[in-house]
Amino acid sequence: MCGIAGFLSREDFSDEYWINNLEAMASSLAHRGPDKEGIWFDRSQGIGFSHRRLSILDLTETGNQPMHSACNNYVITFNGEIYNHLNIRKRLEEENYITSWRGTSDTETFISAFASWGIKKTLKESRGMFAFSVWDKRKKELILGRDRFGEKPLYYGWNGNIFLFGSELKSIKNHVSFIGEIDKEALSLYLQNSYVPCPKSIYKNINKLEPSTVAKISLNTNDIKKEKFWDTQEVAGSVRNSLNLSTKEAIRSLDDLLNDVVEEQMISDVPLGGFLSGGIDSSLILAIMQSQSSKAVKSFTIGFSEKEFDESTYASNVAKYLGTDHTELIVSPNDLLAVVPELSKIYDEPFADSSQVPTFLLSSLASKKVKVSLSGDGGDEIFAGYNRHRFANNILPKLNYVPLKLRKFIATKIIGKSPEDLKELIKLLPLSSHKQNNLGSLLIKIAKVIDTENITNYYENLIYQTDQSHKILYGGSHLNTSNWVENLNTNMGECSDLEKVMLMDTINYLPDDILVKVDRASMSVSLETRAPFLDPRVFRYAWSLPSSLKINGSKTKFILREVLSNYIPKEMIERPKKGFGIPLDDWLRGPLKNWADALLNKELINSEKLLNAEVVEKLWSDHSQGKINNGPLLWNILMFQLWLKDE
Repeated sequence: MCGIAGFLSREDFSDEYWINNLEAMASSLAHRGPDKEGIWFDRSQGIGFSHRRLSILDLTETGNQPMHSACNNYVITFNGEIYNHLNIRKRLEEENYITSWRGTSDTETFISAFASWGIKKTLKESRGMFAFSVWDKRKKELILGRDRFGEKPLYYGWNGNIFLFGSELKSIKNHVSFIGEIDKEALSLYLQNSYVPCPKSIYKNINKLEPSTVAKISLNTNDIKKEKFWDTQEVAGSVRNSLNLSTKEAIRSLDDLLNDVVEEQMISDVPLGGFLSGGIDSSLILAIMQSQSSKAVKSFTIGFSEKEFDESTYASNVAKYLGTDHTELIVSPNDLLAVVPELSKIYDEPFADSSQVPTFLLSSLASKKVKVSLSGDGGDEIFAGYNRHRFANNILPKLNYVPLKLRKFIATKIIGKSPEDLKELIKLLPLSSHKQNNLGSLLIKIAKVIDTENITNYYENLIYQTDQSHKILYGGSHLNTSNWVENLNTNMGECSDLEKVMLMDTINYLPDDILVKVDRASMSVSLETRAPFLDPRVFRYAWSLPSSLKINGSKTKFILREVLSNYIPKEMIERPKKGFGIPLDDWLRGPLKNWADALLNKELINSEKLLNAEVVEKLWSDHSQGKINNGPLLWNILMFQLWLKDE
């Protein structure tokens, strides 16, 4: 795991120019790679690479980058891991492409495969997470690439006659030629989604490379030729419901597959452990890790002093049952609040998933004892773990029997109630306080979707924080923010509503929210995270199963639960999903109020000329007075304001 950056230039600059800019770009990524810095440039060809290394495989200098191929035609900077690189090495030897190796790093394996097989076959055969840049000296061509699901980030774009790229915007901003003009359409999309969706970035002329994509750039033209080496929709469609196995056979096959994947991802030359939330996904990954280890695997859990958000007891019980070397940290509201002012530095671009706060604290905890941690990320998207999946499968089809006019009336009545009115109403029900809190949130979510007319509207209503983001912008600009959802929906063939929602999550929410959250939080403390559920073999297998093995009655991730029961008693894991959140609405009215007041100051916002100060003031006033919960949307605005202040 590393940080990469570089630039391509049509102008003839001095050696000093190349060195200063490449070193500046590299220094901004020191957190991603604290172990070694390297730069390489060729003035005659107008190309330069910089690299920061987090040493995981081959800790010697033979793993340093930028790295040249044995044939000396290719130079690479690589961020990530190729988990099956030993198998690829063996094949290259058997096919007589390689007779000897300089070291044992997966980077050397990757560039050797590139030189031997070409880029398409190399990427097809590689299992891993990665973002890379390769310079082809003969063709004078820059090649950028990103892994199938977007675990590793890569930004790029032309600034005049200079093409910039890097793992984070920090590196690009550190180049002297960078012009940072905020993209109003990207800002509008951010306010809508809580993140800037790919391929946009917050800056004009700088984009994110899409997952599973290769881009080729030459000095002769500004054109960027892009090609996919993996198509999530196509792969899902090609294997959809293709396996005809009994439930027992399906469970056994998935168990065997996950064991193979976890074994492959546990290869490391440095200490390794696993995140443990106590939920299905992380518990299963950790259980398999421990079953394959002769010593106690290190596990890590964050708990909350506020009991309604705390799952640390469940995690501790799982760790004790499995016999892991468990580390638990119970954090107070003050611990969480202390992280908030640092978020814009960690996330580099406006980002507003509030679980970013505990994710950072968990990563920080793990980084004190290990350099690599496996996680359960991807399990929800691929095996149907969200409530929206269960609702789409179990409830949405039945809503068609209720007149749309009646559904709209009910939705209006629920959404129109203040948080306090809703709480008082629910208190009349004979439920525990935890269930009352969950029911309040659930009622709001149901109100958002019961009047939807199709699956696209259903998904947008659940995911979007607002459908009026253009009104929050300065001048009330009417920007086009309808996007990928409609296009995706028209290309899904005969998929069920459940499958459509799962695909939308996998293609958009997973790479742009979940994986961004984990990557930036973990890499800010120099911790590599790996996600076994995102192995392409697991994705194919999951989509070859019938939906009944994903959602069975009211149970989400049914087959994962059954596999986990091979390792842990069912009674330890059968409980409602809490998530990994913070009490955002209450905090904004309480301990974060003064901080929010300062960032939402009307004069400040007017002076910035990016947001509509009157609209923001109304949102903040209504929330502060308890008239309505605007917490998530306000968090989007606050994270942008914080980012802008530190920009």
